[in-house]
Amino acid sequence: MRIGILGGTGPAGSALGARLASIGYEVVLGSRSRYRALEAVDNIKAEHPSHTLAIEAGDNSDAARCDVVVIATPWDSAATTASENEADLAGKVVICMANALVRVGKEFQPLVPPRGSVAAHVSAAVPSCRLVAAMHHLPAKELGHLDHPIDSDVLICSDDPTATAVVMEIIGKIPGCRPLDAGELSNAMAIEAFTAVLLQLNVKYKTRVAPKLTGIKG
Repeated sequence: MRIGILGGTGPAGSALGARLASIGYEVVLGSRSRYRALEAVDNIKAEHPSHTLAIEAGDNSDAARCDVVVIATPWDSAATTASENEADLAGKVVICMANALVRVGKEFQPLVPPRGSVAAHVSAAVPSCRLVAAMHHLPAKELGHLDHPIDSDVLICSDDPTATAVVMEIIGKIPGCRPLDAGELSNAMAIEAFTAVLLQLNVKYKTRVAPKLTGIKG
């Protein structure tokens, strides 16, 4: 399986690309600038010389032609970037991991984008794709620590059960991650907004938190 990452040169996108490549996926790190993507891939490989990573650079259209596509752009360009690549995303599983947040003074606060969540906005912009909201709460720095597991549950929601299953399988291969089916895409609003709470805890306790839910066996 080839996984493309739109807007993959930011901290979250590049760390996710490295992590996915480390567990055996072929990854295309996309960007509006192919040269920026080339630089990001070179940096990833230089940071992990002991790993053989099947990761290559491209522009966003190259990433959009992969089997599964992740949108890792800033939240306010997620729907636009998806729309620009609509033809290549048609019928594919597309993962939106963007959170609409703003920092006001010392507080992180969630924003309510059109249609209630970034994921729903992307789904409306590209209705032909199989949109899944996931991976909002995975800390970028821990994603990039390839020799260490990530102790986190990963909440996944979608209106397409088959797409949910595909994403759960991918996330289940990341050491330490437990994928959880959190229902339909309408729940993305709460999942995205909760990121502001986690970031606030990071600031207050000078750490990086990740969600772990009790009471679920397996």
